[in-house]
Amino acid sequence: MQPDLVIGLGIGAVVGVLATVGLAVARTGSLGRVIQGLTVAGQATRDAAFAAKLQAILAGAEVKQPEPPQPPKPSGAPLRLLALLQAEARLVDFLLEDIQGASDEQIGQAVREVHKKAQAALKQHLVLEPVLPGNEDETVTIPKGFDPSAIRVIGNVSGDPPFTGTIQHPGWRVKELKLAPPAEGIDEFVLQPAEVYLP
Repeated sequence: MQPDLVIGLGIGAVVGVLATVGLAVARTGSLGRVIQGLTVAGQATRDAAFAAKLQAILAGAEVKQPEPPQPPKPSGAPLRLLALLQAEARLVDFLLEDIQGASDEQIGQAVREVHKKAQAALKQHLVLEPVLPGNEDETVTIPKGFDPSAIRVIGNVSGDPPFTGTIQHPGWRVKELKLAPPAEGIDEFVLQPAEVYLP
């Protein structure tokens, strides 16, 4: 083979490679993307599953992305007692009713009825006990390490416990809850179902 031909072929090969790389860079926007494309092509020749996904993308098929997890639905359990007080004493109806135009006598009658029925419902479904022994206005000492969710210290609070103060309210704690779980499929966020009369 003639030396001029070898040199010409060598120069042609180098120019061809440079032209190919130049076109690839122009098409992808950077040399890094060209290298990334070659890496992807290499992985597709070694991994059949990857090659199938790549083929689906190139064919325009939509690759289904996993859906983000849905936030959990909040529990309606805390509303069960409110639903019970609505069912037994119409408490929600009473609290949401506009009583501005009602006379004190009308309000008094309504309160007496709601109070009687709500009290009966609470006594039937809850066993309550005071958080602190003693009555309002009695002196009590709050020990070190007390539970702040059970005892709220108010007023001039400074330093560390033990604290000595006056009971403003003895608090309530549920000792026992006697509420049956809702039936399967019941929406606990419905405090009272709508009622429709059919003639």
